[in-house]
Amino acid sequence: MSSFFRFIAKHTAYLYFLLYCTLSIMLMQLQRKETLDAIRERGLAINAAIGKQFTDATAIFTQERDNQHLFLQNARLFARLLRQQAALRDAAELKAIEANAPQWAGHFKVARVVDRRFSATDNMLIIDAGSRQGVARDMAVLTPDGLVGRVIDVSQNYAKVMPVINRNFMVSVVSDSTRTNGLLAWQNGNERLAKMEHVPVSSKLLVGEGVATSGYSTFAIRGIPVGQIIRISKDKLFYNVDVRLAVDFSSLSWVLVSLAKPSMEKIELMQSPDSPGKGE
Repeated sequence: MSSFFRFIAKHTAYLYFLLYCTLSIMLMQLQRKETLDAIRERGLAINAAIGKQFTDATAIFTQERDNQHLFLQNARLFARLLRQQAALRDAAELKAIEANAPQWAGHFKVARVVDRRFSATDNMLIIDAGSRQGVARDMAVLTPDGLVGRVIDVSQNYAKVMPVINRNFMVSVVSDSTRTNGLLAWQNGNERLAKMEHVPVSSKLLVGEGVATSGYSTFAIRGIPVGQIIRISKDKLFYNVDVRLAVDFSSLSWVLVSLAKPSMEKIELMQSPDSPGKGE
């Protein structure tokens, strides 16, 4: 390394001369028209390439902004379309249920099912009619097809309905041909099947008979369709009776609330002690 520096120090004058010659040649080349044109063309090409890249990047950002604007606009139009379709569907269903309201329903209130608790045992419905609309506990809820359930709780604008497809629901029913009485209860599982209980084997109940609410019910008016008997099998004392329910709960959206109030006099008498008091 020391020999190299000594060489540099010894020949410094020659090295300066060589550097001077190199710079002179470069300056001479730069003064040539061909060289200047080539440098200019290359500069223009580089400038054009940079400009194109910048334009493409700007277009990408602009397109993304336009796409976001179109997406939001489409979302608003789609939401408006859904609301209009829902309003038209509600109006058509309301018109249909009012037109098909059975005569036996008497004075009733039309309500929409606004919520439902799905369960294998404890289904529950919420409807948009409450005490302000004249709805009260123990009123019967139905559709033109048949019985839906009974009102068990009420707020000012809503009511809770225990449907037939709840394990705690029971209603007195009677068949339409043989006038056989029994209690209808849901046995969990299939939403379209229930059991007609306490039907003695001595009865003349037939497969295919319709079943409706009886006058024994403490909340439902007589004659509301409940279902149809599809199977009868004999047990020791009673029949096992399968009833296909009249109402399809999977598509239930509108209901009628019968504003007929139950007879409290009958209920209180039914709930009084069965045995007479001492001394009576």
